[in-house]
Amino acid sequence: MTISYDGRSKLARSVVDFIRSLDVFTITEQPATKGNYHLSQEDIRAGRVEAFDSSSDMFKSLGF
Repeated sequence: MTISYDGRSKLARSVVDFIRSLDVFTITEQPATKGNYHLSQEDIRAGRVEAFDSSSDMFKSLGF
């Protein structure tokens, strides 16, 4: 079973802290996944993005 919650909510964090205090359940934290915006920013910084002046230039680079 997986329970997802908004970590910004004080009530949700309180409930999770209460569950942890019971020592009945094992809770494993999963790292937050990156959204599309953050993934695209990584692509830009890594140089995996090309810019073109026009769509015809883009198609020429693709071999059309």
